[in-house]
Amino acid sequence: MRRRPRYVETESLPEALGVLATYGERAKLIAGGTAVSLMLESKLISPEVLISIRRVPDLGLLSSSSEGMRIGAMVPIRRLENSAEARQHFPALWQACASVGNVRVRNQATLGGNLAEADYASDPPTALMIQDAKVLVSSIEGERVIPISGFFRGFFSTALQPTELVTQVFVPAMPQGARSIYLNYKSRSSEDRPCVGVAVMASFREGACHGLRVAVGAACEIPQRLPELEASAEGQMLSDRMVAEIAEGYARQIETLDDLRGSSSYRSQMIRVHVQRAILEVRDGSR
Repeated sequence: MRRRPRYVETESLPEALGVLATYGERAKLIAGGTAVSLMLESKLISPEVLISIRRVPDLGLLSSSSEGMRIGAMVPIRRLENSAEARQHFPALWQACASVGNVRVRNQATLGGNLAEADYASDPPTALMIQDAKVLVSSIEGERVIPISGFFRGFFSTALQPTELVTQVFVPAMPQGARSIYLNYKSRSSEDRPCVGVAVMASFREGACHGLRVAVGAACEIPQRLPELEASAEGQMLSDRMVAEIAEGYARQIETLDDLRGSSSYRSQMIRVHVQRAILEVRDGSR
């Protein structure tokens, strides 16, 4: 008979880090619990200890400044969806958060938990990729900052060490005049996780494109950007033909997955369609 994990409710960051340091890989952190509860029910994990961090006050911070937005790990995704600052200054991230599951999930799920789970079929990580976000993680040995581009390692795998937890996400301010968008495609129900997610950011001066960033997620193991294709648009007038060529490049170069939401070839087609659509919407002034 399987033994139920011991449940530890922590009320401060040092306390949580201390318990985590004691148990390491034998422990599992629980924030909103939307992912952990399903994994426990499906017997995908069997931790000795569940460490709750929901009462840790330091992890509930949400603040913005001219430098960007700081989001505590325990900030619910619904809070970001309802944030006027996120909607105005980080449109792609706001759209990604508004796309997660349904309102019940968004009320419970946290941004920190979403990143730490590293579920490939997730919305926020793709939007954070074009923002060059940074993930602050802590252990009893101190803090370190992991660029979002290096945070995800593979299926449900991150750069986190067993004794580290995500404490905060920093989202740098968008460049002056930049526009951004996040689009996703759900092949089944409206509450399902995405088959493909695409985030795009760019600035335009006198019609020429500058700083194009395109990230694709949900169709592949980890969210991906292709810097050489982004660079091909620098200083260019983005004609429909050039946009189509960039979209084709993403569809051709990204190794896509097969699952219930779509075959590999189908996902490649959807990458082509949605990268093209997202770039055109940003080019034409949508936010």
